[in-house]
Amino acid sequence: MSEQEQKDQEQQNQEEKQNEEQKQNPELEQNQKEPPMSVISKSLVTGFVGGVLWSFVGTIAYFFNFSSVSAGSFVIRSFVQNEWSSNWLGELIAILAVGLVSLLIAILYFGLLKNTKGLWPSMAFGVVLWFIVFFLFQPVFSAVPQLGELDSDTIVTSLCLFILYGTFIGYSISYDYQQNNQPS
Repeated sequence: MSEQEQKDQEQQNQEEKQNEEQKQNPELEQNQKEPPMSVISKSLVTGFVGGVLWSFVGTIAYFFNFSSVSAGSFVIRSFVQNEWSSNWLGELIAILAVGLVSLLIAILYFGLLKNTKGLWPSMAFGVVLWFIVFFLFQPVFSAVPQLGELDSDTIVTSLCLFILYGTFIGYSISYDYQQNNQPS
């Protein structure tokens, strides 16, 4: 080997040694690990994301006339009859509000059904939520027509969205709970 090749080899060995020392140094930020999130924290994140995601999809369905109700119909227009409540600002506020309400729904699912396995319990949870919203809470939501007055497109679309929402929330929470509570 020539003198230059030896110097290059030594420099490369020295750089590798420094890199190895940096990887082993726990004080460096790049070597620190974040503490894992608890299952309940992940459930809350799942609830918020699920509420925002599926209410956004419901709003898109409303704008394309697949449904005559949106998140804004339930959360905003049932209580406030202003001009802004019927435009994009009202829908955005409603979507975020549904995300916050979904935190409670995620806690409810975590408390009652976290041990369930498979998609069917989660889908059934979505159907139960749909019945609660459209039957039990219907008097609270004055901007939402009674179930008999809704067209079939709205009923099918909203029921499908609630099933997807329940599946997203339920299956994610159950799966995460079971993964974190398996015997090692």
